[in-house]
Amino acid sequence: MSAVESEHDAVRSIDAGAAPTRFARGWHCLGLAEKFKDGKPHSVQAFGQKLVVFQSGNGTLNVLDAYCRHMGGDLSQGTVKGDQVACPFHDWRWGGDGRCKQIPYSRRVPLRARTAAWPTLDQDGMLFVWNDPEGHPPPADVTIPRIEGATSENWTDWVWYETEVDANCREVVDNVVDMAHFFYVHYSFPTYFKNVFEGHTATQYMRGSGRPDARPQEQDGSRAKTTGSNSVATYHGPSFMIDDLVYELDSGEAQCVLINCHYPVSADKFILQYGIIVKRSDTMSDNESEQLAAAMAEFIKLGFEQDIAIWKNKTRIDNPLLCEEDGPVYQLRRWYEQFYVDADAVRPEMTDRFEFELDTTRPVEAWQREVEDNLARKAAAAKTPAA
Repeated sequence: MSAVESEHDAVRSIDAGAAPTRFARGWHCLGLAEKFKDGKPHSVQAFGQKLVVFQSGNGTLNVLDAYCRHMGGDLSQGTVKGDQVACPFHDWRWGGDGRCKQIPYSRRVPLRARTAAWPTLDQDGMLFVWNDPEGHPPPADVTIPRIEGATSENWTDWVWYETEVDANCREVVDNVVDMAHFFYVHYSFPTYFKNVFEGHTATQYMRGSGRPDARPQEQDGSRAKTTGSNSVATYHGPSFMIDDLVYELDSGEAQCVLINCHYPVSADKFILQYGIIVKRSDTMSDNESEQLAAAMAEFIKLGFEQDIAIWKNKTRIDNPLLCEEDGPVYQLRRWYEQFYVDADAVRPEMTDRFEFELDTTRPVEAWQREVEDNLARKAAAAKTPAA
């Protein structure tokens, strides 16, 4: 056996590596802002610790470390009093800037009475919090773009879901470059696939068609049939994706904005959130538009549940073995690494523009044969009389 043959016959080992010991620098969405605006403090487990979210009397949403610096009381179990959150233990009042504003039984507030306050952004119906292990504020050029439809009466309200996933959040980010999983996991049929990474953004361009062999619920006439889709999905930072998505239905086009976002609870657990709004159409009533948004949200929900079933059973893998028709996994992870190092350690290759368009010739040919074979088997089974 030659040295080359011996090398090729070697068993490939999986390098599972270890999850990062720090949490990504960037804006993270904690969910729809409205749920935090009920006059009560809310507990959020994120970034390896407990936070408290509360709304001041002037309407501002604030995020602080949850544990009172006095004797360790849980502020999320306290009450909102004016512009402060009051500790249930001794009624110390904490402002949104992290400073203790009042101690009812004391003449004065200790000079060192300060807790951690997290920068927040209340935008387009969502609450964002900025995380930076170095403690720096968000740079002016690192922003979350405005979503025009989110504040327009011409679009539906957000239909929103969230779920806890026992995995490291890199699993969801890897999907940006993974064209093949859309066919095998989500039963869609990609026909065009391209990635562009630049700065703090990573974009996936995808066009596809429907799969009549795998979505029988669309063939019985009870709901609109999806004939195709056009998606431009961009991560703005490590955890918040905006997907400008157009579904081609047998009844016309449906213009949507899909949000796919998450925040880490710990190194091996994250909260996955996703929501959708749909542009209203002159051909549909407001009620029909809301029903369409709800139906599409259920469809999106099914897709993420399919992902979660994979993530909770797979292993972490730092050295994936790729074929020619796989996407740029290693380049994506190089881009993603910028959020896990100090700002002055970000290298140009992490942020330089990178473009990659997959050659879909072979996948489309193979998938079309598979779809045709599946339909042929179903047709033959339908003709076979029951025993």
